Amino acid sequence: QVQLKDTGGGLVQAGGSLTLSCAASGRTFARYDMAWFRRAPGKDREFVAAIRWSGGNTYYADSVKGRSTISRDNADNTVYLQMNSLKPEDTAVYYCAARRAAVSFVDPEDRHRYDYWGQGTQVTVSS
Repeated sequence: QVQLKDTGGGLVQAGGSLTLSCAASGRTFARYDMAWFRRAPGKDREFVAAIRWSGGNTYYADSVKGRSTISRDNADNTVYLQMNSLKPEDTAVYYCAARRAAVSFVDPEDRHRYDYWGQGTQVTVSS
């Protein structure tokens, strides 16, 4: 089992940047594929980005591709989401998520495949 704590949200002006962090408990962090999701007011939780346990493969939603970078430090049990050129439509609560790595990383954008979630961190982008 793994526990996740996501931090780094805040209020930022449009065009600005933020880096979110997700700290995981336990000694088996490197066995988990990780992802970030977000939920905007009145909308369903949606996929943002994902990273394979090794860090060798990354995936992004079209809405953030080219503006965001997901990375991880397995020695520090942490996954990051760097977001640049933020837009008001990026305003949401951001959640990190984890699932045990399998032979392949199937459907990284499917929130139902993740077993562990952080509590969420609010990102607000003002225009």
